[in-house]
Amino acid sequence: MANALEVNRLTKRYKDFKLDEVSFVLPKGSIMGFIGENGAGKTTTIKAILNLVKTDSGSVQILGMDNKKNEKQIKQEIGVVFDGSNFHDALKAKDISKIMKGIYANWDDSLFNEYLRKLKIPIAKTVKEYSRGMKMKLAIAAALSHHPRLLLLDEATGGLDPIMRNEVLDILLDFIQDEEKAVFFSSHIIGDLEKIADYITFIHEGKIIFMESKDDLIYNYGIMKCGADDFIKIDPNDIVGYQKNHFGCEILVRDKSKMAHKYPDFLIDQTNIEEIMLYYVKGEKR
Repeated sequence: MANALEVNRLTKRYKDFKLDEVSFVLPKGSIMGFIGENGAGKTTTIKAILNLVKTDSGSVQILGMDNKKNEKQIKQEIGVVFDGSNFHDALKAKDISKIMKGIYANWDDSLFNEYLRKLKIPIAKTVKEYSRGMKMKLAIAAALSHHPRLLLLDEATGGLDPIMRNEVLDILLDFIQDEEKAVFFSSHIIGDLEKIADYITFIHEGKIIFMESKDDLIYNYGIMKCGADDFIKIDPNDIVGYQKNHFGCEILVRDKSKMAHKYPDFLIDQTNIEEIMLYYVKGEKR
């Protein structure tokens, strides 16, 4: 399976922050969730992928093309949605369609109108009259209506209520069904990513902590619980991170089946992506 996106050792230095040799790959036919706390480097990474910031080193391949040498061609093949509306307040949906037709060679009026109907976006109102959630839906509809092969979303569902978010998530799942397209989806709403993502990439303080299959994260990781006196018996190599409380210790482990055999007297619970992220960032190390 070919990759829609390949990021290799991408580095960008600022005065008080460094994007530090970021690397990951996004296969075609899949959705990648990009997670991390505020200031971790998510938006900087996306801007670097789009060649909106000048990087110090590293490379980006989008649909098999270099993001700098082939920038003009690439931007005909991708759809991008940032957190917020980039359309002028005085525009109506039909005006946006006319503008986009002059930008994208493959702009599809009928597809745009189909998304407007599907997402219940009012065509008679101006952007100024839209709610924040409606503006986000309009941006998503526009990003999808020139038949892109890669969609990059930066907190694009943050302004949507749960019903609206489910509508958008369904559209994203439909988008990748032909196995030739892909979605790179940065979001703080971990529940959305648990519903639709195939892969999760976690960035912390400018560094990639892991890129793993979502199913592996959910089904393999676990929280092992033991008393404070038993904690010393655990091999430090088995501990991703731990927290102590009044009842003992809770330890994030990568392979709960293996740990269940190794430590049969300890209870091991299932975990979720948000907990895994918290233990990596806030958990203590041994």
